[in-house]
Amino acid sequence: MEERTNTESGDANALSPIVVKLLKGVIFEQDDPRLWQQLLNLQPRIRDYVAVMGLALRVDESEGYAWLTSDTSEDSDADIPQLMPRRPLSYPVSLLIALLRRKLAESDTEGGDPRLILDREDIVNMMRTFLPETSNEAKLVDRIDTHLNNVEKLGFIRRLKGQKDKIEVRRIIKAYVDAQWLNEFDQKLQAYREHISADDSDATHTNDGAE
Repeated sequence: MEERTNTESGDANALSPIVVKLLKGVIFEQDDPRLWQQLLNLQPRIRDYVAVMGLALRVDESEGYAWLTSDTSEDSDADIPQLMPRRPLSYPVSLLIALLRRKLAESDTEGGDPRLILDREDIVNMMRTFLPETSNEAKLVDRIDTHLNNVEKLGFIRRLKGQKDKIEVRRIIKAYVDAQWLNEFDQKLQAYREHISADDSDATHTNDGAE
């Protein structure tokens, strides 16, 4: 009995930091292999624990990441408040996520290193095509850096230590942007171009009126 109690106590001590980390964001195997292994060992207990809060544990062992989502199963309690907020994304942030997801898909098709690391300059050039034209290059780069920071907060990218201009696209992005979404990518880009054109047109009319 004492041995069982000690085991349960040890599991409880291991459970807390895993759940806290999950509530803060995604757990990646490559970031902390020891914590990752504990998560795999304690999956049933973690699922039961977070279910009380109306959350569900998602684990992709092949890709090496785990995260929490709101529990949308029929058995879930609809009266439990949503702990995982839905974040509305701006057009540029949505576009950047889509471009990075497509780059990851292309990299996977080509094979080789499963990690996709891009130069910040390459990302700027990718985005440049879809942003309103400007003669202020520094301002454009600053805007794209802001979008990158927002994507980083979502956990989809990370800047390499000591190499701030090297950016890794994290594979968790595949869980949020699936193949069907990518198949509709061109339509989304067309809608985005129309959105930008409308903004440019409104700005032109405003300036004309000011004159």
